Amino acid sequence: MAFSTEDLTEAKRQIDSTLHKLRETIKTLEQKENPQQYRSQITLAKRRVDAFEIAVSLIEKEIAEKSRA
Repeated sequence: MAFSTEDLTEAKRQIDSTLHKLRETIKTLEQKENPQQYRSQITLAKRRVDAFEIAVSLIEKEIAEKSRA
C-alpha cells in the first residue's frame, strides 16, 4: 500500500504526540508513592513507547526514500 508524503508526515506527527503523552504518563506513574502498584501499567506504556519508536523510524525511512525518488 502506498502512502503520500503528507500522510506519512501526519502519521508521524500523531505518533510523536502520543509518544510524548506516554512518556509523561510513565514519569507520573513512576513518581507515585508506591510505583510497584502501577508496574503493569508502566510496563505496558514502555512497550508501547518502544513500538511507536519503531513505527516512527520506519515512517522516517519511508519519507527519506520518497524524497530521494
